[in-house]
Parts: sequence; structure tokens; C-alpha cells
Amino acid sequence: MLYWLTLLSDGGDFFNLFRYITFRAGGAFLTALLFGFLFGKPLINVLRKRQGKGQPIREDGPEGHFSKAGTPTMGGLLIVGALLTSTLLWARWDNPFVWMVLFVTMSFALIGFADDYAKVKKQNTAGVSGKLRLLLGFLIAAVAAYWAAQYHPDDLTYKLAFPVFKDTLLNLGLLFIPFSVIVIVGAANAVNLTDGLDGLAIMPVMIAAGTLGVIAYAVGRVDFTEYLDVHYVPGTGEILIFTAGIFGGGLGFLWYNAPPAAVFMGDTGSLALGGALGAIAVATKHEIVLAIVGGLFVVEALSVIIQVLYFKRTGKRVFLMAPIHHHYEKKGWAEPQIVIRFWIISLILALIGLATLKVR
Repeated sequence: MLYWLTLLSDGGDFFNLFRYITFRAGGAFLTALLFGFLFGKPLINVLRKRQGKGQPIREDGPEGHFSKAGTPTMGGLLIVGALLTSTLLWARWDNPFVWMVLFVTMSFALIGFADDYAKVKKQNTAGVSGKLRLLLGFLIAAVAAYWAAQYHPDDLTYKLAFPVFKDTLLNLGLLFIPFSVIVIVGAANAVNLTDGLDGLAIMPVMIAAGTLGVIAYAVGRVDFTEYLDVHYVPGTGEILIFTAGIFGGGLGFLWYNAPPAAVFMGDTGSLALGGALGAIAVATKHEIVLAIVGGLFVVEALSVIIQVLYFKRTGKRVFLMAPIHHHYEKKGWAEPQIVIRFWIISLILALIGLATLKVR
């Protein structure tokens, strides 16, 4: 919205700053961060009052988690609120990719909110039916994939780009839609599975979002794409403002989610943020790079898939408990030890993902 202040500019004054994506991204970050600090405590107080017993704790989970009983959930409302406010305030409203990622984020947030509400109301971990969640997720992601395809350049439409092998494009045709659905829904559920320890999910999400924001800015500038020899996708640079909002809102949330957590993100936040990462990857044609940058989420999801399939086949377990962060809890690792080490892994993977911009 503030972009339109450039109409007041003569080209050499303060209002001219609003033309620059980097300036507005900085504004979005500070806005989201301030939102988190201002509304974090009041939101937690409201959630604690309304939820009573807070988020139900899994009976078959690690023993140390029973001490967290009574902690309110739905803290993702703080992140989503900060993200929505900062994006609407600082991003251009005529950019289709901004609206696409916002559509995915808010839609998945609604699914997560319904799931969190059901868990709190029933005081069990069942929530909304998994099949219904997946069905709604598939529909949302399909709309988003088709939406993005309509604004991709003709030479990239319905095609899959590869990192490193930058001259290679795989024409998926209409299969691009189901492929993108898998990326978006897979990312949403992978982040959801990762959100099992205080502060574990939010920092890797922020790292991945920051990385994808840099990529979005690069592929949205023709001069950068010519230098880096990557595919140019006009308009994606504006996504940097959205990711800056994730980073600022994430920091504001982490202030209250750091061990011991005063509030949990819940599915409201994890599904929304995971869906956002997937949507950004689809918009920027960096779906494969997302698997690198978000490698931690991939491992968390794979650990659950492997555990379930192996147990059904043999009646035995590969991990002491899945997702894999619970495996390390069972092995005796302290929660902060797991969280910080996983953060380090996320940062390393993000740097590898960024390196794909130049390596060929």
C-alpha cells in the first residue's frame, strides 16, 4: 500500500525510497517484528484464558513433554497477523505473486486454526480429519499452482527448472499442477511435523524464507538473472517483502516460543508457513532448491514415512520415535541441544541452496 506514496515523488525525495523493494522489505521486517512485540503478550493472555488446559499433550510422546501441559496453542496467529499486516502495508497490491502466496498462507492458516480449535475443544490430539485436511490442502495448492502458471513467462510455463543444470527445462505440461500441489502440501505438512519442540520449527522456517526471499529477488531482476544465468520470472522480486514479514514475525514469535515456550505455534502457524514456502518455490521456479533449503523438513517428513512403512511391514521401528527429533529426545539429548543443532543444519542447507544460484 505504501508503494503508492511514490506518486508523490519527483524522483529525488524521500518518497522515492518506496520504489525500492529492498527498502520496503526492511519496512516489512520492522513492521512484523513490532507487531509481534506489541501483540504477543496480549494474544498469549487471551489464548491462555480461552483455552484453559491449553494444547493436549500426546500420551505416547516423550515423558518430558508432560511438563508442558497447559501451554496455549494457536500462537501462529501472531506470525500470520504480523505477516499479513506487513505484506499489505509494504508490498505492491498489483503483483499477482504476492496475492498467490498470501492466498496459500491464509488458506492453510484457516485449516490449521480449525485443527487447533478442534484439539483444544475436544482435549485430544485428533483434531480435524487428516483426509479432510489433505483434500482442502490439495484444492488450495491446485488453485495456487494454476494461478502461478498464468503469470510465468511463456518459456517457463508448466516447466520444471533445475539448479546447477540451468539450461535444462522439463516440460511437465498439465502435470505441473499436481507436481506443484505435492510441493506446496508436502512443505506444509513437513513443517507441521517439525513443530514438536520449543523453537524448533520457527528458526528453520525463517532461514528458509530468508533464503527463498533472496532467490525471489534475484530471479525477479533481469540484470541479476543475466549475471547468474538463471531463469527470469518478472514480478517475483516483490516476494522478498513477504519473506521479510515472515522473518520479522518469526522473530517476534520466537521471543515467546523460546524454551520454555509460553505459547505453541500450533497447526495455525506451521501449516501456513510451510504452505508459504512451497508457494514461493513454485512462483520462483525453484521447487527443487526448496528440497535443499528446507532439507531439515524433508528429513523430518521422511522419518515419519519410513517409520510407518517399516512398522507396517515388519512390526519393528527404525527410530525410537518419529519424527526424528523425538528419536534424539529418546536417546537422551536435551531439548535445547536438539533445537540448536537442527538450526545449524538448517543454516548450512540454506547456504548450499543459495550456492545453486551461481554453480552450474
